[in-house]
Amino acid sequence: MAATRALVLHGPNLNLLGTREPDVYGRVTLSEVNRLVRAHGRRRGVTVEARQSNVEGQLIDWLHGAERQGFLGVVLNPGAFTHYSLALRDAVASIRVPVVEVHLSNVHAREKFRRHSVVAAVARGQIAGFGAVSYVLGLDALLALTRGPARPPAARPPRRR
Repeated sequence: MAATRALVLHGPNLNLLGTREPDVYGRVTLSEVNRLVRAHGRRRGVTVEARQSNVEGQLIDWLHGAERQGFLGVVLNPGAFTHYSLALRDAVASIRVPVVEVHLSNVHAREKFRRHSVVAAVARGQIAGFGAVSYVLGLDALLALTRGPARPPAARPPRRR
């Protein structure tokens, strides 16, 4: 049976969501983001485990252990590590489970240094700019990669009168 668990990793400073630069990141807290993505996962038949760390090495250890711990893949918001952490980039490149990079803000519409991700080239894709919904979209992308695209229920033929 295929893994029914997904790992969501939040990088540095995301523990301050709701109070850190709310004009950029919104007022949604990390707990609220986690509740949202877990609820979406339940609707899709997946248990979501969310973890946050301000420590680069901890995120790398979690990435290295993702497959061994039975996760089908990872939704990763690398935070500021996005722009310069070659160690995090190499960790993503070294694992076999897919990784989808997500960002709350549209990093491409912000300061020039935020427009480049060293992680993007080794992630399966990147979703940015949709606030907390970026995580939901990231989970859907991860599921599409591992299960195939979601299909709407089959249409029922009209009833005869």
